Amino acid sequence: MSNTSIAIRMGNTEELAEKLNAKLIPADATKVEELERVFDESMQAMGGKIDFMLHSIGMSPNVRKKRTYDDLDYHMLSQTLDISAISFHKMLQVAYKKDAINEWGSVVALTYGAAHRTMYGYNDMADAKAMLESIARSFGYIYGRKRNVRINTISQSPTLTTAGSGIKGFDSLMDFSERMSPLGNATAAECADYCIALFSDLTKKVTMQNLFHDGGYSSMGMSYRAMEQYIKSFEGIKDEYGNIIYG
Repeated sequence: MSNTSIAIRMGNTEELAEKLNAKLIPADATKVEELERVFDESMQAMGGKIDFMLHSIGMSPNVRKKRTYDDLDYHMLSQTLDISAISFHKMLQVAYKKDAINEWGSVVALTYGAAHRTMYGYNDMADAKAMLESIARSFGYIYGRKRNVRINTISQSPTLTTAGSGIKGFDSLMDFSERMSPLGNATAAECADYCIALFSDLTKKVTMQNLFHDGGYSSMGMSYRAMEQYIKSFEGIKDEYGNIIYG
C-alpha cells in the first residue's frame, strides 16, 4: 500500500514479491474502498486472517514543493496528514471492522523523533508523525482490549528513502545523528530485524509504545563525535595524557 497504486513501479517491489512468492496487491492507502479490497484479497490468498502489518508510508507535498513551515499550503498539509498518518487509522479501522488480524497479532508503524523534538527541515511531516503515534496509542487500547492485537511505533534513525531524500539538509541530518548516536544510526536492514521482533510472540505483551531504534540518539545531549565538528581545540576535554574525557 502507498499513497498511490503506481508506487508499485518504484524500486524493486515486484522483484521482491516474485522472490518471496508473495501476492502483490497495489492500493491507495488513503482510500477506504481500496484498503477493503487489500484485506479481502489478502485473507483470500492466505486462507485466513493475517498475523502482522507494517505501516511505512509517508509523503509531504509541502516538502516536495519546498514550502517552509511558516508558509504551508493547507490543502497540501491535509494531504500530508492523510497520506502519512490518517491512512494508518484507515488501515486499522478497516482491519478491525473486517476482523482481519488474528488474536495476538501485531501492527507496527514507522515514525521519527521529529514527532517529539523540532528537526530543521522536517516540516509538516513532524505533525504527521505525532498524529501517527497518537493513533497507535488510541487504537492500541481498543484493539488490545477487544482482540488482543498490539500496536506499536518504531522511531527509527534517519534513513535515506524516496520520501526522506526530499527533506532539506537530510544528508547533514543523517551525519549529525550518526555522530550523536553511541551505536551509530540504525540501518534499514536493522530496522527490518526490529520489526520482525515486534511481529513475533516474543513481544506479545508490548503495545501502545513508541520504541526508539536509533543507536541511542534519543537519549543523548552531545557526543564527542558531534562536538568535534563545532570546536577547534579539544584540550579542554582531554586529560593530561591526551585521552578524551567522556564524562
